Amino acid sequence: MTAKKNTEKTKSTNTKEIENLKKKIYKLKDELKEKDEKLIRSYADFQNYQKRMEKELVLKEEEIKRKYLLELLDLNEILKKAYEDKDPKDALKLMIDNIERFFEKEKVKVINCVGEKFDHNLHHAVTIIDKDNCEDNLIIEEVKKGYIIDDRLLRPSQVIVSKKKDIKKE
Repeated sequence: MTAKKNTEKTKSTNTKEIENLKKKIYKLKDELKEKDEKLIRSYADFQNYQKRMEKELVLKEEEIKRKYLLELLDLNEILKKAYEDKDPKDALKLMIDNIERFFEKEKVKVINCVGEKFDHNLHHAVTIIDKDNCEDNLIIEEVKKGYIIDDRLLRPSQVIVSKKKDIKKE
């Protein structure tokens, strides 16, 4: 009889363990389902965010385009007046002033470089000229102006740079 009691006790213990394992499985399934739902919601939120950002980017691009087109319209009208004018000098001066005001408003600054040392971060050397009475790497002429916008290079200055002439002793 003791063997029968041991077997019944073992069965009872096994049944309890099985029930506990089943409960754990159900609990884990519920947790997995909950995490899966959270993941799906997060992914949907991310997709919505991405779509919203894309729309905002398009709107921002359109706003910027509109702003610059309005500036261009003004310049176009001044240019047309200059073309029709017998003495277009005043209209051209007005157009140059408008463009310079626009650059100032947009924080575009000219790089002043003649007489300065060559800096590869700001300048692009188009030619190097041997000179007698000049230091090395000095900018002696500006071919095309360079510009900076908000302390970042917009376009490098194209320059002619000096190189000290080698005078050989005879």
